[in-house]
Amino acid sequence: MIFLPSAVTLMNLGMGVVSLMLTFNHQLRWAAVFVLVAVIFDFMDGCLARRLNASSDFGKELDSLADMVSFGVAPVFLVIAVLRPFETPGTLSTLAIVAGILYIFCGAYRLARFNVLNISDYYVGVPITLAGGLIALLILTVPTLTGWFYLVVLLLLSGLMVSRIAVPKTPWRDPRKITA
Repeated sequence: MIFLPSAVTLMNLGMGVVSLMLTFNHQLRWAAVFVLVAVIFDFMDGCLARRLNASSDFGKELDSLADMVSFGVAPVFLVIAVLRPFETPGTLSTLAIVAGILYIFCGAYRLARFNVLNISDYYVGVPITLAGGLIALLILTVPTLTGWFYLVVLLLLSGLMVSRIAVPKTPWRDPRKITA
């Protein structure tokens, strides 16, 4: 049973890869859905690890690698694909690439910082899962937003991920804190 959280983490990674494949095939709504499914697997792997007392440094690192694909790379490619119809030659697409790279850098920084801080009561900065999930949710529910809106969202989320804002961990995130 100790392998179960890692298996669920790999499902998170798999959903991110499927999202990328769907984005490349211009199935953007489905790509957004698979990022949101990855959010569910990300939630489940942590709950399982705590419940089975199977937390490990290996699991934490594997989770960060999966999160980088599912909530870092996949949402950026999704945004760039969504921006294509709004492109003005050069301007928007170039800015989208720069904003996307910045988002990925900030996501990687945030995940690395999370792995070394070992703070259990709150997150420092907005979690990448929340950022990537929000991007997917926006693309799925409000497909008519302008390209400039998505650029602002990418930049805002980039800053929030590396900020020092304390984001509380909710009780449902840690089954040991739930009282009946």
